[in-house]
Amino acid sequence: MPKGKYNGFKKEVLQCAQWLSGHGFFDGKLGSGGNVSSFVRRENRMVITPSGRPYHTLDTEDLCVIDAELKQIEGSLAPSIEAGMHAGIYQHRPDVNAVVHTHQVFASVFAVINQPIPALFDEIVYEIGPTIEIIPYAVSGSRQLVDKVVSKLDNGCFCYIIQNHGALSLGPDLTQAMKNTELLEKMAQVYCYALSTGKKISQLPVKAVRKVLEMRISKLET
Repeated sequence: MPKGKYNGFKKEVLQCAQWLSGHGFFDGKLGSGGNVSSFVRRENRMVITPSGRPYHTLDTEDLCVIDAELKQIEGSLAPSIEAGMHAGIYQHRPDVNAVVHTHQVFASVFAVINQPIPALFDEIVYEIGPTIEIIPYAVSGSRQLVDKVVSKLDNGCFCYIIQNHGALSLGPDLTQAMKNTELLEKMAQVYCYALSTGKKISQLPVKAVRKVLEMRISKLET
């Protein structure tokens, strides 16, 4: 294996993780919660953040490379305990090559009230999908959590909320996964504020959702 083969992936993952940490998407700016990965699909290997280390202290050499069986190929630190969840997503979603797991505030509100976020804006439907669904709770790092995440992936959406845990944002690359993370938080914040008014929530018409999804599918096929 050539030396430095995964350095480009490591740099992108580290930059993504440090940006998200610095903007409050994890357990505070000094925390180590959440995780980020990028999938090297041609080799069936994943570059992922290590477990239990504050992101501002990390260097590219601290990033982990693991194979499909979660065997560590590079890195002296232990990979994130959610590596199995990331691997399950990559295995079941060929359109996904980046995964961001966060504990962002407004998405976490819906994680604890166990309520999905419906279609409210056409641009969000276009980027993420029609409904941000809830993945039922399971202990972090467990096989049960992997199975529950995988069970929701067939809807083709790019964001999910994990009950009593946090959020998942997916993408064909890290740039889009980061964008989806931001869009999810915007959506969650607006929906939270709207619910607090006690007034009726205006959702997108079904025909509009279908039209936006048709546009999205057309784009993916070109």
